[in-house]
Amino acid sequence: MMASLMSVVALAIDALLPALDTIGIDIGTTTVADNQLLITMIFLGLGTGPMLFGPLSDSLGRKPMVYLGFGIFFIASIICVLSDNLIVMVLGRILQGVGLSAPRTLAIAIIRDKFSGDYMARIMSFVTVVFLLVPIIAPATGKWILDAYDWQSIFYVQMFIGLLVTWWFWKCQSETLKPEDRRPMTRQKFTNGFKEVVQHKSTMGYTLVSGLIVGSFLVYLSSSQHIFETQYDLKEAFPYIFAGLAIAIGTAIFSNATLVMRFGMRRIVNAASVLFFVSSLVYVLLFFGKANPPVWVLVSFFAVQFFSIGFLFGNLRALAMEPIGHIAGIGAAITGLISTLMAVPISTFIGRYVIDTAYPLFLGFLICSTLSLGVIVYLNRVYQRSVSAMSSSA
Repeated sequence: MMASLMSVVALAIDALLPALDTIGIDIGTTTVADNQLLITMIFLGLGTGPMLFGPLSDSLGRKPMVYLGFGIFFIASIICVLSDNLIVMVLGRILQGVGLSAPRTLAIAIIRDKFSGDYMARIMSFVTVVFLLVPIIAPATGKWILDAYDWQSIFYVQMFIGLLVTWWFWKCQSETLKPEDRRPMTRQKFTNGFKEVVQHKSTMGYTLVSGLIVGSFLVYLSSSQHIFETQYDLKEAFPYIFAGLAIAIGTAIFSNATLVMRFGMRRIVNAASVLFFVSSLVYVLLFFGKANPPVWVLVSFFAVQFFSIGFLFGNLRALAMEPIGHIAGIGAAITGLISTLMAVPISTFIGRYVIDTAYPLFLGFLICSTLSLGVIVYLNRVYQRSVSAMSSSA
């Protein structure tokens, strides 16, 4: 059920990919970068929305906020269907993100209400595996709908599935926030919660790393249609290539569910970060100043990188949330906001350079992975010092 709440987000993003050029023609966009905004701007809403739903969920409960979020999503989807220019479409996409941020964020808060530590990371891995089934089939589904009907029908299908998920959630999911754990929403509560979140070095550090990783991945997400359909002229094959790369991420996440219980989150994050950095560096060195390599080479590099990213997504969120479980709602909101406010500008900036080749994308991967490794090295030293201090006192 938690996976289904999050899957509507993936559907709203990935099903639209094959239709970007068609929508762009209808709403009068002039550049590839404008079309990419239809993907990146939904993440702006996904990042800012939790600041509303997170604190409210700590006060009123998780379930009412999920219902409110889906209501906003339905209204925003109608705006997208009726839009005839880029500004209205972008507004609709941002509002879609705001609405969907409720089920996306509160699914994490609900899991944190019930689990913690490495076991929480294990549950997050299982949830994300199911969640990733949607990116595997969404582009192909979107293309089928586009070919059979029109791009507006993609939004109608999203709304229908959102309605089914809302009904299932209402019917089967109990409230996980106990009445005695609820806190009235006040400015002081939010301020105190924010101060508590930012004072934890591990929470802030892993949130920054999450922002860098998500930002680099968003560049691929927003530019993949242009790379494979325009640069490689693989319009018909694009949905299947996208699905194959989603499987690479899913394989890593599925493996993580078992490995995290054996090695722990930190070791896995360390190893995956190094793999992400090395694969980015190798591509940048091999293809500097050159045209795109054969498509199988490009897909192979993507697969290695996304395999490493698959080990990072859930573990980074779990590590960031670990010290702040008692304020899971506002904690998930603040960490989500910070990572998204980092990711959207990163992806928008790098995406504008992905015009003739995929090289700028890998250069962006390299920069983000280098910064991430620096933060992780620092956090590992802080963790070792704290463990040594605890051992000495014992």
